Amino acid sequence: MYSISEASEVLGVNPHTLRYYEKEGIITPDRSSAGIRSYTDSHIKWLNFVMKLRETQMPISDIKKYTQLFLEGPQTTKDRLTLLEDHQKNIQEQIQVLLSTNEMLSKKIDAYKGLIGE
Repeated sequence: MYSISEASEVLGVNPHTLRYYEKEGIITPDRSSAGIRSYTDSHIKWLNFVMKLRETQMPISDIKKYTQLFLEGPQTTKDRLTLLEDHQKNIQEQIQVLLSTNEMLSKKIDAYKGLIGE
């Protein structure tokens, strides 16, 4: 079990982020009788997945939708699959944009190096 500060340290985020995810219904940490949050290894694994989705620009609304579908159970498997496939297509488009931009920048850098005699 992890306290909120321990979980935030393990995940590399601040506690506010974990509270935000809780407020949005993306995570539900365990609570002591005094109301103190605690996170299990399962929570940490889920939050790592959520953070990867955020790093790849998945909107919070889609993460909330995915979370809700997950909580509804196995009958939503197809909907979850569709949501993840759509997101993967977006990632692949981002990769193509980055690759083409990198190629353009390489040409521009080479041109400048040629101008200054490198």
